[in-house]
Amino acid sequence: MRWENLAAPPDEGDPGRAAPATPPLPLALPDAVVRTFDTPGFAGMTFYEVRAKSILNKVPGTSRVPFEWTINPYRGCSHACLYCFARNTHTYLDFDAGADFDRQVVVKVNAGELVRRELAAPRWRGAHLAMGTNVDCYQRAEGRYRLMPPIIEALRDFANPFSILTKGTLILRDLPLLRQAAEVTRVGVSFSVGFVDERLWRSVEPGTPSPRRRLDAVRQLADAGFAVGVLMAPILPGLSDSDESIDATVAAIAAAGAASVTPLPLHLRPGAREWYAHWLAREHPDLVPRYRELYRAGAYAPQSYQRELTARVRIAARRHGLHRPDPGEHRQVATPAPPAPEQLSLL
Repeated sequence: MRWENLAAPPDEGDPGRAAPATPPLPLALPDAVVRTFDTPGFAGMTFYEVRAKSILNKVPGTSRVPFEWTINPYRGCSHACLYCFARNTHTYLDFDAGADFDRQVVVKVNAGELVRRELAAPRWRGAHLAMGTNVDCYQRAEGRYRLMPPIIEALRDFANPFSILTKGTLILRDLPLLRQAAEVTRVGVSFSVGFVDERLWRSVEPGTPSPRRRLDAVRQLADAGFAVGVLMAPILPGLSDSDESIDATVAAIAAAGAASVTPLPLHLRPGAREWYAHWLAREHPDLVPRYRELYRAGAYAPQSYQRELTARVRIAARRHGLHRPDPGEHRQVATPAPPAPEQLSLL
């Protein structure tokens, strides 16, 4: 079962001002400690604390991402990005891919000790570990649970290379640890900033820090000596793919001191596809025909659209003095190749 690594008995410790929520538990999380919090930032959210049995995840061999191992201390994400490709994974836990993904968050409370234990195992060979590749490890819950400091400490102590992709400005809290780790191993830091339009941000990424706050964090990390890459993702057809939007976004990324920009057009996998389509029909019904045409063959827009969009971002990047990173400079998240065509209904 896909949730077997979450099945270990939980720690009954109370992380301060936490109130146990009312059962029943999801079938996939029979031993979780379930909590709600009385602070406004967690209104309407439920947290399922589990003691995982493993934390280093092997990426399937069919994947085209440029890393083989990941760490995911959370499942579900309060960033609530409408397009998040990880939404459908929540259905493996008997949650839905829509509102539950945003509000029902699984917390692997023993993540730090697991990382340390698994890095110490004789079979571990020190492979690069990527974080933030499924849901954001610096989402709002991290401010309370503080899972990342012990993870980074373990990676530092074992001099194990790692990278972090995030929209969360909370990463600045851990800047001293990141600098310590960078003294002994390769540390990659990347931010996701798909556009700088604040009205669009409030609509499609309501739980994230604003694009400007993210770019402020890019500047602070760059000033600390990190070659920060920005994943310009996703670029939304009809909403953020105009020349004006691309130029404004790339200009802001360059001004923040980013080392590079990597564009990624929107892709809509099952789960995210339905959730995004519902929002699109409500907020931008005039765009529905265009999306039906672009995504009629599956999760990815046509290669011709992707190439044209990438070329326009590349031109803007050159205009604003950004460059493509050299191999090994920092981690990029590659644009996944489209799978075989699949017939999916957008609306």
